[in-house]
Amino acid sequence: MTEQPVRSALPPVAPEVAATALDPLPPRLRKRVDGAVAKAAAWPVDATENGDGTVIRAVVRVDDETAVTLAAPHGAVTAADDVTCTCLLAPACLHRAAVLLRAPLAEEPPEPAAAETAPPHPTPPSEPPPTPPAPEPSNAPRAPEPPHAPGTPKPPTASPDPAPPHPTLTPEPPNVTDSPEPPNVTDSPEPPHGNPPPGLPQATLDRKPPHDTLAPRPPHAPLDRELSHTKPTPERPHDTLAPEPPHAPLDRKLSHTTPDPEPPQSPPAPNHPPLTPTQTTSALALWAAAVDVLVVGAGGAGGGVGAVQRARLLHAAHSARLAGLHRPAAAAVRVARRLGEASTEDPAFRLADLTHEVTEVLHVLHALKTRRSADPVLTGTARRAYRPDQPLRLHGLFTEPVVTASGYAGVVTYALAPDGELRTLADVAPGGPDRVLRAARASVPGGCALSLRDLGDGGGATLTAPTVSPDGRIGAGSKVRSVRASGAAWTQTPLDALWQRPPYTQLTHALAWLSTPVEERTSAGGDLVFLRGAVTATGLFAVLGGPTLRLLAPDERPELPYAENLRLLAARPGPCLHVVARVSPDRPGGVLALAASWTGHEGRPFRADLGLRRLDGTHLPPHTETATPPPAADPPALPTELGLLRRAVDRAAAGGRRVAAADTVGDLPRRLRAAGLTTGAQCAQCLTTAAADREHDTLGRLRPADPDAYAGAWLAASLYTRAATASLLTAAWAPPSVPALMES
Repeated sequence: MTEQPVRSALPPVAPEVAATALDPLPPRLRKRVDGAVAKAAAWPVDATENGDGTVIRAVVRVDDETAVTLAAPHGAVTAADDVTCTCLLAPACLHRAAVLLRAPLAEEPPEPAAAETAPPHPTPPSEPPPTPPAPEPSNAPRAPEPPHAPGTPKPPTASPDPAPPHPTLTPEPPNVTDSPEPPNVTDSPEPPHGNPPPGLPQATLDRKPPHDTLAPRPPHAPLDRELSHTKPTPERPHDTLAPEPPHAPLDRKLSHTTPDPEPPQSPPAPNHPPLTPTQTTSALALWAAAVDVLVVGAGGAGGGVGAVQRARLLHAAHSARLAGLHRPAAAAVRVARRLGEASTEDPAFRLADLTHEVTEVLHVLHALKTRRSADPVLTGTARRAYRPDQPLRLHGLFTEPVVTASGYAGVVTYALAPDGELRTLADVAPGGPDRVLRAARASVPGGCALSLRDLGDGGGATLTAPTVSPDGRIGAGSKVRSVRASGAAWTQTPLDALWQRPPYTQLTHALAWLSTPVEERTSAGGDLVFLRGAVTATGLFAVLGGPTLRLLAPDERPELPYAENLRLLAARPGPCLHVVARVSPDRPGGVLALAASWTGHEGRPFRADLGLRRLDGTHLPPHTETATPPPAADPPALPTELGLLRRAVDRAAAGGRRVAAADTVGDLPRRLRAAGLTTGAQCAQCLTTAAADREHDTLGRLRPADPDAYAGAWLAASLYTRAATASLLTAAWAPPSVPALMES
């Protein structure tokens, strides 16, 4: 393996390492971290890559005498000792902290080549639990012990000296901003306060609610006190498809087919143990850090969440992971990754993704605080191990390039297994877009003389002794053996069955898969749809048995040919196309096109991975006199009022509370009511009230704002827009008989 020095970006850093970046710094230096991170963007980087193009060592030149070195022998920095600085203050120096916080966050590593059978539920890590927050004053109210389920061991009782179980387990919740990490030294526009979020009623956390149960509570109504005296909302009766009066609000009509936006949760069961004091403390610290991010906003390069707040979020996520709260911890790391993309103005950053991740972490933490039990659906599981599987006969489907903002690149090949489910084979490692083509030439695991790209381009393979993860990923275990086999075209058995399902059924399945937590998904490619249709004269894609859609580029980087290929296809209307696309609920008028197939010259089928192969005129369907474009139609579109609410929620995530206070004023609630979206009107009104709520005391002084009330109102509005968008999208894809049933 030849090593060569190159000019490159920083290698990715493990989230737990980035979380400790500020720990050695004294308070006087923490105030200067944001400025140091901004300066670090101009520091030159001398990187050393191995033969595979992976950065294994990087030296950041601060000046002629100071340098920060990052050692990444496996492609990512996995230990704090791997980052060193030559200055006299190291490791308690700004140079080291700035470089750590500037580096991208590492993704979860793939299965190592020598990985063998692992237990389905890994044992808890042996690392020490997170440091509890400082003891409260002696006059602070103490909470009673949380109730424990019958048949489960009672949690240990905290002594008077350490921190007691967090007092939010009492009807009167005190301040939740205590956290195990050093205090945030950046100026926050909204100091934390002590009320829990009022945004969601109990029914939305315990069972599938009616659509209008997502209405937020007024900011002055404490949620815990309300829940302690309110019975859960009962389920809808069986006659929910009874005819609606003509003037019924649109919310009620859509709720019949609205996919549940809540995390799939079982009703409270006595066998769920209560949250331990450590879990409670970690959950509340993570809630406070996430709310702080929401109040300040992502901002971008011009402002918003700074390096200190991002490090605080990572620190709280690491503590939550050690406490066994894997699902909210993983969501918080994804939020931190999106914040890093926003701060560096990465072209891959999408505001809708940040909104989705912030909603996920706040929703799960709110459910944990409300239920007060360690429900496995809410706490999640650690990384699920690869398990040995039966021999697999794979038919290649397509290959998708992967380029992430965290410094990873490669390809993922999708293939159909005999059970009708999709499996994936991936080669993703640290690197840039230039690594994509090299990864596409990597061989199928097991020694087969077949590349991943060839497998996806109509190839086939048989694997013996494969290792497969619960979500359908095939690993590179040392016992895996593979041989080349015959493949199939998309119009041949067994692949043609994927295109036989109605588009409406595929969309419903995709939305249900997307609503499942990432850590709990049991299949690969659940968000994919397989569509047949033709390009219209206006460049749209008319789906056979479905709506007319736009074919959108999943990634607009110039290194990937998605956008260019789709422009060429849009300019050739008429011929029939088979398309593999990904559903994107925040873009209801289109789908993200990944691969396509058509009848080329001389009547031969032609298949193209739109992100790997650059098309030209010789690849396109031929012009024929008999090819008549389908009639033009408009793609699905959301009501203007719902779109305004969605944009208000997104802008609040980007600009923080101050933007929300100025953005949601006006006649939006009135317009939502006029459109029949009464619950959306309540959400918009509550978001406005919570964002602008600044009361005065008896002396006329302005009281501190309540960030938890604002977070609850924002969370309710975000969940409502997600549910309403999914419902309207489903209705737009439904065949004529389904809407008649919905409205009957």
